[in-house]
Amino acid sequence: MADESGLERTEPATSRRLEKAREEGDVPRSRELGTCLLMMAAGVGLWMVGGNLVRQIMHMLTTSFSFERSAAFDLASLTSGQIASLLDVAWALAPLGGILIVVALISPALIGGWLFSFQALIPNFERLDPIGGLGRMVSVRSLVELLKAVGKATIIGLIAFQVMRRNFDPIVGLISEPSKEGIAHVGQLIVMCFISIASGLVVIMAIDVPFQLRSYSNKLKMTRQEVIQESKESNGNPQIKAKIRAQQREMARRRMMSKVPTADVVVTNPTHYSVALKYVEGRMGAPIVVAKGADLVAARIREIAAENNIPLLEAPPLARALYTHAELNTQIPEALYTAVAEVLAYVFQLRAYKEHGGFEPQLPEEIDVPEELDPTSAVALAAKEAKLQKMNSASGELNG
Repeated sequence: MADESGLERTEPATSRRLEKAREEGDVPRSRELGTCLLMMAAGVGLWMVGGNLVRQIMHMLTTSFSFERSAAFDLASLTSGQIASLLDVAWALAPLGGILIVVALISPALIGGWLFSFQALIPNFERLDPIGGLGRMVSVRSLVELLKAVGKATIIGLIAFQVMRRNFDPIVGLISEPSKEGIAHVGQLIVMCFISIASGLVVIMAIDVPFQLRSYSNKLKMTRQEVIQESKESNGNPQIKAKIRAQQREMARRRMMSKVPTADVVVTNPTHYSVALKYVEGRMGAPIVVAKGADLVAARIREIAAENNIPLLEAPPLARALYTHAELNTQIPEALYTAVAEVLAYVFQLRAYKEHGGFEPQLPEEIDVPEELDPTSAVALAAKEAKLQKMNSASGELNG
């Protein structure tokens, strides 16, 4: 039986999944956050511009209901007066409108950020499916939205009841107040109602915002198979990548082998390691490694060298040191200059003997290689062991 745990959405959404959802216009949103902030902004805005707004409304009422008898028969005069009064009121309301517009633009950025996506405008005919619609109607999300609506109506109703109960006498007394004082008193009551209702909505907002974030996160969760498939699509199939890396290594090996015929000498272990060296006097500061390899690669380097009459020199410590510490197409380490110089001196003497005759040079018997550069020497093994112990102790300290 297949493992069903891989089909469960237990993995958090990847960055690519989140980016794709955002491109489709799907981001976390909380309407309660926007409503609460707009209500609070409206209350603060009314408190800030309330005095000027009341004066403009009173001026409009005064000019609208008091005019000369001759103006009653002049439609243009009445129209221009009404337009001027409305413009005064509009200018008085402009700061409040500006505050509300700014808050309406900022509130989406607090959760989900600003988003401009045209994909959300593309018709989705799946939403016309009646079965799917019934499923959405009886979903957990719909139940939560219903509970929020009931809770919001209950909180606002209780707040309105408390405000009306505490201010019942002042509200009734508005009838007997002069118009100027009455309008100012009404403005104060409206501001107080706005702030009180907004304070109550803070409770709903504090519950809704975490719920929306959690619901959005759960909705975008992925199965293990989806994560694996996405990783393959993003980073490529591991098997294909392994084949590509193998091909790249083969191409690099071929390029390296093509340089073996240009070498001056191949230093061998004699069977495990082979290192091809090249030196051009006057053009190179030090000999460089044009090819190196172990086991089968080392054997192939020796074959190519033999086919191209490149001298082979058995010097196990030097071969091991060069293979371990020298990089391809770079100069040999300075500590090996003396040892390599002995080898090249022999090679150049051998070349001169073959071309011009004379005395045949003798093979170098013992080539001096610093012990710390020979990976099989006691000094190198002790240094390696000390390094491993140091790494283990540092790892133990971090874990502790």
